[in-house]
Amino acid sequence: MIRTMLSSLREFKKPAVWTMILIVGEVFIEVLIPFYTARLVNMIKAGVEMRQVVSLGFVLVIMAVLSLGCGAGAGFTGARASTGFARNLRRDIFARIQSFSFENIDQFSTPSLVTRLTTDITNVQMAFMMATRLAVRAPLMLVFAVIMAFLMGGSLAMTFVIVIPVLVFGLLMIAKKAMPAFRSVFKKYDLMNESIEENVRAMRVVKGFAREEYEKEKFAFASDSIRKDFTYAERVVALNTPLMQFCLYFNMIFVLLVGSRLIITSRGSVIDVGQVSAMLTYGMQILISLMMLSIIYVMLTISLESMRRIAEVLQTEPGLRSPENAVTEIADGAVEFRNVSFKYSKDAKNRALEDISIRIPSGSTVGILGGTGTGKTTLVQLIPRLYDATEGTVLVGGRDVKEYDLKTLRDAVAVVLQKNMLFSGTIAENLRWGNPEATDEELKEACRLAQAEEFIESFPDQYDTRIEQGGTNVSGGQRQRLCIARALLKKPKVLILDDSTSAVDTRTDALIRQGFRSYIPSTTRIIIAQRIASVQDADLILVMDGGRISACGTHDSLMQDSEIYREIFRQQTRGGAEHE
Repeated sequence: MIRTMLSSLREFKKPAVWTMILIVGEVFIEVLIPFYTARLVNMIKAGVEMRQVVSLGFVLVIMAVLSLGCGAGAGFTGARASTGFARNLRRDIFARIQSFSFENIDQFSTPSLVTRLTTDITNVQMAFMMATRLAVRAPLMLVFAVIMAFLMGGSLAMTFVIVIPVLVFGLLMIAKKAMPAFRSVFKKYDLMNESIEENVRAMRVVKGFAREEYEKEKFAFASDSIRKDFTYAERVVALNTPLMQFCLYFNMIFVLLVGSRLIITSRGSVIDVGQVSAMLTYGMQILISLMMLSIIYVMLTISLESMRRIAEVLQTEPGLRSPENAVTEIADGAVEFRNVSFKYSKDAKNRALEDISIRIPSGSTVGILGGTGTGKTTLVQLIPRLYDATEGTVLVGGRDVKEYDLKTLRDAVAVVLQKNMLFSGTIAENLRWGNPEATDEELKEACRLAQAEEFIESFPDQYDTRIEQGGTNVSGGQRQRLCIARALLKKPKVLILDDSTSAVDTRTDALIRQGFRSYIPSTTRIIIAQRIASVQDADLILVMDGGRISACGTHDSLMQDSEIYREIFRQQTRGGAEHE
């Protein structure tokens, strides 16, 4: 896990190493300063010449400046290394998510991925900074200070034999109590993010049903649950301070009482004022080092859970990959399903598709009808390899889709969903997702064919009109037509319309289909629809039922041979008559 994480360090390895080197220098100098300070105190007490005092004082000033320089340098390089590491980690996780198949995305919830990209990486960044600075500084300071304390104080340093175990035991118990609360917070962050995302996405539904108070209560519950865990954990961790102060004051009192007695009784022959002063400083350094180690322990324990969650994403292999020596050219838009069956997971009992066999010639128009949950969308998702068939073979251009380079295959297949997404940016920028090199004239032509030109030109800024995230500032029908224009600019070999004209009227729907025939005549067009009028003139119509193709043929043949098709037709025509 740690190896996986550190692979994101890359160009920031050098600043990280320099941080540790500078910290070692800072600690070494800091430990020597009390030693020379003790010598200075003893020299003054002995009444040496001022020249010697100034000379030693100058050495102390130089050491302090060097220590300060090392600390400042370590702060600079440490900040550069930790922020760079976090940046690379975010990029690596985002790149891995982009390579995931739908199956991988289903494995992680969207709020969980957001938490991993934000809160978890921030925790890891803090832990890395602490590891390169405090985790080096504290153990070195502890070891050096203990050694120097025994060299300077002799038997007086035995106070640390009492104080250190008490402090270590207390800090470990505090950390052990606090850890479960810190660990549980991450799952609760996921739930809180899920509540936020769900509420923002469904804001129109929330307001339509006047459920604002319910959503507030749901969010408040998730937020309060996090507060309770953090409150408990921080209350426990807050015991660090009184424990530290107790040990610190015990050490000071012990050193002062015992040291003063030894100075008086031995007349300075066993220990002198300078050594007692150094012992107090070393005691402070030792106890602060232990406090740092306890903070590091808590922080690293918290970040270990974050590391595990991040490594889980980085170590998850994409479910779909391009094969070696992948085919990078697609002959045409012919699509064929050969005995295809599919289920969404290996453990699923029921298949979403079962024994599908159909051949769609290049350039033809195919309509797909069927009730909700009959497998219409699942079927077309196998064409661009958004999922792989569990059994059987899907072919495009006469070759198995698994033989193609994924980018080549998906560039040749355009999918327009019923709830397709627009991204924040201008209309022109959204349209150029279909073709980044498209000219202004090509944009206008695609929008004219998609029946989007009229409403675009009614906007003051026309093609420079700003689209909000998700296209919330345009209507459902306008959003669908923009998405269709975007797909037309791609000039794909296969165009899939998944109920993507549901929000437009029948006349506009007919004009859009007419535009397809004139603009992309050689493209295979697969239209999933609820309205028979949308597929009535198709070369072939598939009727789906229970994950199978119940019937296929033209409108006329299906009116004779398919009871399901006739029933749909009767319901829709009768519904139209009643409406009139």
